[in-house]
Amino acid sequence: MAAQSQYEELARQLSAIGAVKREMGRILPHDCPPASAGVLTLLDTYGEMRMSRMAELLAIDMSVTSRHVAHVAERGWIEREPDPLDKRSRLLRLTPSGRELLAELTRRSTASLARYLEDWSDADVGRLNELLARLRASFGDCRTRAHHDPSTRTPAG
Repeated sequence: MAAQSQYEELARQLSAIGAVKREMGRILPHDCPPASAGVLTLLDTYGEMRMSRMAELLAIDMSVTSRHVAHVAERGWIEREPDPLDKRSRLLRLTPSGRELLAELTRRSTASLARYLEDWSDADVGRLNELLARLRASFGDCRTRAHHDPSTRTPAG
């Protein structure tokens, strides 16, 4: 087990990661805030889904999810179709223009990371990817747990 001071430093580093996220957010088009990019990414990753599943994956309230979904739908990046199994529900899916935008966002983020990490070796970038994946796995699916139990939140989160 790591020393207490290492966990304290890790907490500081994770808190400071917000600056990296904000900088990465600057590459997004003005009409595509990070939450919209998140909706598109989740639909690309998981395929069509109901609004309730989107809210669960985003780990935010259904009303906030509805606003994010409305934003991307108004721009034609996703469509909302009646669920054939439950006509009261809607299925969300990417449109061709949403896929195009997502491909552009991927190009931009990849180019930005390559620029910022140009002095990193391939091994260093690979190791960072491995460690971040391991960190996420160690936390498991903490999205719903963190929403219902304030004691699981960190000062940075």
